[in-house]
Amino acid sequence: MVALPTQYRGPVDEMPAPTPGMTISVRMRQDVVIVDPERFVASARAAYREASPEITEERAAEEIRDVYDAVWALLDRFGRLAADAPASAGLPGQRVLDRPDGLSPAGEWKRIVLNDPQPLQDYGCFMPEGYDPFAIPSGV
Repeated sequence: MVALPTQYRGPVDEMPAPTPGMTISVRMRQDVVIVDPERFVASARAAYREASPEITEERAAEEIRDVYDAVWALLDRFGRLAADAPASAGLPGQRVLDRPDGLSPAGEWKRIVLNDPQPLQDYGCFMPEGYDPFAIPSGV
């Protein structure tokens, strides 16, 4: 028997089968709290250098200057912010202070949405004004 994801609410005999043209969309959120900005930036610069070994420390310092740069470097290298974070970070409000990346994992959420009317690719280069790619379409 296959374990059902927690967000599936229908009867087991109504489990959707893959069909031609079905759109599968995964909405994800990962929260972290910066507990040590210096360790956070240092870990992002190290991740940037790991992904591109020819990059010098000086160049990494020039390229990773703010939170956005650091977040993208970690996402590009590990696919997530806190790559080795446990599924549960602890009790609400408690922070993990001793991680080498200076981050305290603060929760994750994932949801599978089937048959979103239009995949992101079909929008081309620009999303329509006011479009929220994370919203769950009505009737889906």
